[in-house]
This record gives sequence, C-alpha cells and structure tokens, in this order.
Amino acid sequence: MKNSFKIILATTGLLLSLNSCKKDALNLKPTNDVTADVVYATPAGYKQELVKLYATYALTSPTGSDNSDIGGLNAGFADFFRLFWTSQELVTDEAICAWGDTGIPELDYATWNSDNQFLRGLYSKSILQITICNEFLRESTPEKLASRNITGSDASAIQRYRAEARFLRAFQYWVLLDGFGNPPFVTEEDAIGKTNPKQIQRAALFAYVESELKAIEGDLADPRTNDYGRADKGADWALLARLYLNAQVYTGTAKYTEAITYSTKVINSGYSLKANYRDLFLADNNVNNTENILTINYDGVRGTNFGGTTFLVNAAINADMSPASYGVPSGGWGGNRTRQNLPALFPDPNGTADKRGIFFGTKSNVDDIGVFTDGLRVTKFKNVTSGGVTPASLNGTFSSLDFALFRLAEQYLIYGEAVMRGGSGGSTAQALTYVNNLRRRAYGNNSGDVSTLSVDFFLDERARELYWEAHRRTDLIRYGKFTGSTYLWPFKGGVKAGASLPAYRNLYPIPTADLIANPNLVQNTGY
Repeated sequence: MKNSFKIILATTGLLLSLNSCKKDALNLKPTNDVTADVVYATPAGYKQELVKLYATYALTSPTGSDNSDIGGLNAGFADFFRLFWTSQELVTDEAICAWGDTGIPELDYATWNSDNQFLRGLYSKSILQITICNEFLRESTPEKLASRNITGSDASAIQRYRAEARFLRAFQYWVLLDGFGNPPFVTEEDAIGKTNPKQIQRAALFAYVESELKAIEGDLADPRTNDYGRADKGADWALLARLYLNAQVYTGTAKYTEAITYSTKVINSGYSLKANYRDLFLADNNVNNTENILTINYDGVRGTNFGGTTFLVNAAINADMSPASYGVPSGGWGGNRTRQNLPALFPDPNGTADKRGIFFGTKSNVDDIGVFTDGLRVTKFKNVTSGGVTPASLNGTFSSLDFALFRLAEQYLIYGEAVMRGGSGGSTAQALTYVNNLRRRAYGNNSGDVSTLSVDFFLDERARELYWEAHRRTDLIRYGKFTGSTYLWPFKGGVKAGASLPAYRNLYPIPTADLIANPNLVQNTGY
C-alpha cells in the first residue's frame, strides 16, 4: 500500500473546477455537471474524492499543467508548493531569483505590496484547497452516509477520510495563519454563497487549528500505517509541534512545553533517520524511507506541473550544468540560487565535511541579482534515484521526486529548540543526542558533534539541515531577525548591503482583490 496512493494520485484527474478569484472564494461550488449525489453515491466515490483532496497539492488544474485554478495567475506559477516555497525562501537569506517576472524582484528585496501575484496566488490556492475540503466534509456527515445507505466498515473508512480532510484543511489554515495572520474563515458548517466570509483574527485561528488537530487525532491512522502520502497521527502531531513552536509569534503566549510533548510523540512513533542525507532528496525517496512523515507526491509523466520538485530542480540549474545529471535532460531554467549567508554556515560549502552542504559554483557573493552565476546554486534536489537512474519524465523536464512536508529531522530540532527556550518535559541531554544524530549523519562520524546548545544554535542548525525546504521565513520571524536591522542579508530591503525592514512585514498583506470583493476584511497593519 505504500506506493499505491502515489500511483492513484498521479492518474487522477480533478472533477472539481474551482476559481478562487471569484467573489466569496471560500464558498465556491463545483462548476461541472457531475452532482454530489452521483460523485458520493458509493464508498469508492468517497475514496476517489479523498484522492482529489491530496491531488490539489500536486496539480495546478483539472485539465493539465498548462491551465491554472487560480484566475489571473500563470499556470506555471500556480502550484501550491511553488507558491509556498517562494513565500518562505525567496524573501530570506537562503534564496534569490534572477528572473524579472512581475512580483519576483519585490520578493527578492522583501518589499512586496498587496498586489503581488505570488502572494495572492498562495492565499488563493490555500483558500481553494480549504474550499474543496469543506465540500468533502459537507458530503460525508453521518446523515449523508445514512441517506446513501453507506454503513458498517465503509462508513468507518469514510470517518477516517473525514479526519484526513480536516487535517488537510487545518494545514492550509496554518499556512494562512503563518503567512497572512487574519484571513477569511469558513468551515463546512457555513451556508454556501449566502454571505461574505467573516475575517478571523490570528490568535483565534491558532486556537481553531490547534483544536482541529487534537479533535481528529483518534480518527487518523496510527503513525506509518496509512497509504504513502496520506496523513496519519504522525503528521497530525508534527504539525502540532510546529504550531506550538511558533505559538508566541502567533498568539503572544509561548507553548514550548507543548512543542516538546508533540515532537516527542512523533520521535517515539517508529520513524528513523535516512542513513544518507542526500538520499532524502532523490527520486526514489518514497522507497525504504522512514524519515519522511508526510509528502506531496509527484510523477514526471502522469501528474505534471511546473511547480513542486520540477520547479526546485529546474530553477536551480541552467544548461551549463548538465541538466541530464539532475534528471531533467531538457530542463534547466537558471533562476534560483542562494545568497552568501547560507554557504557561510557550512565549514566547507562543497560538502566534504558537513555533507548537507550541496552547492554548485565558485562565486558565493551575489553582486547582480540578474546574473544566475552570482551566488552558489543549491543542488540537493535531483530527479535521479539513489542508483543513478532517471525516472520517466514528460519532455525531459518534469520530476518524480516527492517533497516532504514533514520529516523526523525537523522534530528533533523542534524538541531541542523548545527545550532551550525553557519548555518542560524534555532535557538538554536528550536534545544533544538528537542534534548529534543529525550531525553524525552529516559528517559521517562524530567529528561534528557539539557539546553545548543554545537557542541561537538552532537557527543556524535548522538552516544547515532544512535549507530550501520552506521553513526559513518562519524561523527568522520566530528569532526576531526577519524584520528590523539586527540581521541583514544582501538586498534585504532593496539595498545591496541589506537594510532594515519594518515590523509589519512579518505578515503578508491580504490581497487587494479580496478586500474589494469582501467588505468584511480589514487589511493587515502597514499595507
């Protein structure tokens, strides 16, 4: 069962065609002629609709990679992960992009406005996925099942599907909580199309996500027992641990003890580190990998789009770098690379000491944003298996590498940071063990072991372990270093040497289009 769900995702076409730029974006209805009573008539229909909930993470439309569910956004930009990655990495010290597409330079500089198409795209994509989950939940209540004569073990299975739908919705509300703070809010309990969605405040949204994740715990599969690519208790606890680590930012109240509690639950659930760090980011990372907790699944032939790991691989290389060696023989877009701050964290940025440093190039400084060879290329993601085989790839461009939304290494680091920040229920000794487990994998021996820990240590160690995995903006904000002038990086604030950012930029703006469409919404401070 571990690989079957990836195959199902790759061959599933979405039946729900939704446009999240319409008014009442959170209350969208299916626009095709297939009614709910037909789609949900059988247990198999519910399973197929569950697959579609997951498929929206890996596809940009029901009709292929040339089309977008997000009105006004180029299909190539409309993948959830590409938008999320851009919001987490491009605005930080870990990445910079050479392209001049509208909105990208402002993200490079961290000087975006409320009309930025990539931020609007992420906001809209998250709302779209919430909308689809809400519809599934409306159609899977006990009353609906009874009316369709679905009982017994079939009804029990659908109860689990409901829990997974609630997890996926909670994850997207976490994305909005973290990035936008105060988004519109609708659940399956709200009538469709009757009123404009109300705005929820950040602390209240935190409480909602927390309560949802706790409420569904008992209905999810035990850790590592569900189909590959489906949420289970491990994913639920991992998101709770991440949520609690950032609770002080989200609510003003620290919850480091809770972060320790839930990261410990994950750690004690049978996950283990992949022996070779680099194998985590190769095309067969879905095989014999007990470190990944929940993945977005990609297929280079049957489920293609220009985001996801296709974007991660292609945007980080150009034609001069032998694209075939990265598993994309017709690829190489020459866009993303890192600023000099990231390789400076490694004793040897070429990975001969700390093997997590996987870079290409000779010039680490970025002097000209538009010159792709200014800055080292990040090449840890490859559409090649650990055995050197390139999977089948449509047009030689698309990737079959899955992306881990959660993996065990992050939970080790959450545990350690929460302990150092004063959380109860853990120990410094245990935190050291977890950190040195990561570092021994990175160095191949104990030469990289550390004997002491501090809060600040974890910001750098997270960068070494998790770079380009869509964590950095959240991490810098938690450490008070994203805005202000205490930490500068090249072109921060639009200045080559770096400049201070005002504190309001710790949140993204509510897109102008949604403010116009929904009078219930109030713009975030500063925009």
